[in-house]
Amino acid sequence: MRILHTADWHIGRTLEGRSRMAEHTTFLEELELIIQEEKADVLLIAGDVFDSVNPPADAESLFYETMARISSRFDIPVAVIAGNHDHPERLEAPRRLAKAQNIHILGYPGREPLHIPVNHDILQLAALPYPSEARMKTLFSRDPQETKIRQAYQKKVRELFDAMTSSFQPGHVRIGMSHVFAAGGTESDSERPIEVGGAYTLSSDAFPAGVQYTALGHLHRPQHIHHPDYPVRYAGSPLAFSFSEAGHQKSVTMVDVKADDSYADVREIPLQSGSPLVQWKAEYGMDQVKSWISEKKDQDAWVELHLHLEDSPSMEDIQLIRRNHPGIVHIYPVFPKNRGKAAAEHKKSLPIDALFQKFYEKQTGGASPDEELVQLFMELIEKGDED
Repeated sequence: MRILHTADWHIGRTLEGRSRMAEHTTFLEELELIIQEEKADVLLIAGDVFDSVNPPADAESLFYETMARISSRFDIPVAVIAGNHDHPERLEAPRRLAKAQNIHILGYPGREPLHIPVNHDILQLAALPYPSEARMKTLFSRDPQETKIRQAYQKKVRELFDAMTSSFQPGHVRIGMSHVFAAGGTESDSERPIEVGGAYTLSSDAFPAGVQYTALGHLHRPQHIHHPDYPVRYAGSPLAFSFSEAGHQKSVTMVDVKADDSYADVREIPLQSGSPLVQWKAEYGMDQVKSWISEKKDQDAWVELHLHLEDSPSMEDIQLIRRNHPGIVHIYPVFPKNRGKAAAEHKKSLPIDALFQKFYEKQTGGASPDEELVQLFMELIEKGDED
């Protein structure tokens, strides 16, 4: 059986107000090509389909229409669980219609596994949606000590997995899936805000026994988690969502497994879709930035610019940068280490009208305010003092 494992799509997410819908659409088109080329038998989505509990309508349309197309075009089952960013009831609202198309959606943790026919086999899937305390509808120990809370959480998660796997039969594929934070996992800045670590960190003891692979979602960097008996893996997100992920290769995971074999062959499939997130460190100031823009450097990327300067950039410089490279998201000025103290001391010695003139020059790219404007500013200052 060929199982395609992916997670953390976060459809509807923006980057400082900039839409990523076109990138998500391209990713889903690439996902369909991978399913076709790799001859996948089943698709697993391990949570965080959407970026919020109230996703925009176009995000929901993109997801459900794509799932229906994948199911009908390739005649393969799809299994989806809710992540911490998904609204469990909203995600599984169309579950009856979805099930008729061989799409299985789970919003809340439960004790029943999924038994999904795949070709001439059965996929036995212990699928555990994001198991927060609220979603499990149970209380932890009232003891305030974090250790006891963690133990209670781990015990509950393991009990749910044990309940699901107790009905697993030999001779069929056995897979676990969840959306959790596993001990030893490496997070990035784009996993926000959630119960990462602390009482909600799971050790390998919490994962199901007797399975051949556990598919995880939650962490955005693709990675294996150590387990003594079988592979446990985060597929990672298909797009980079923060500049801490600059340079990370995004991917999906292909798992080849046979019913009577305890070993699962796990392979990473790199993704080509999605605009890269890159960081520019312009150590030679505006001239270097202008040269990069002229060269059309990283024209299709989202850019975080660290601009080394002696003084604050003018509005004219900032507008020039943004006008010529719309993908530049952040502009961080970097000043010499001793500049801040020296500038502060210098400003203390200047009269208020001189400070205003310097501010005006900076904001206008070098223009000087006329005497009438300076006088008007001084009148406003004096009026403010009187008030």
